[in-house]
Amino acid sequence: VDLYSGAAYASMGIPTDQFTPIFAMSRVVGWAAHVMEQHANNRLIRPRAEYTGPTHATYVPIDRR
Repeated sequence: VDLYSGAAYASMGIPTDQFTPIFAMSRVVGWAAHVMEQHANNRLIRPRAEYTGPTHATYVPIDRR
């Protein structure tokens, strides 16, 4: 549960043992919506962004940074 959801749940008087199930249910609803969209359009939802940063970087150990 994130900080703001926890604070909101507490202010509504929801018992703390119910915080995680409520948070999880909201995530499942979002996942189900994505599945329904994918079935309706017959394609996976992918961001249209393309990474343009460096493709090869050398590793520098922590003690040498």
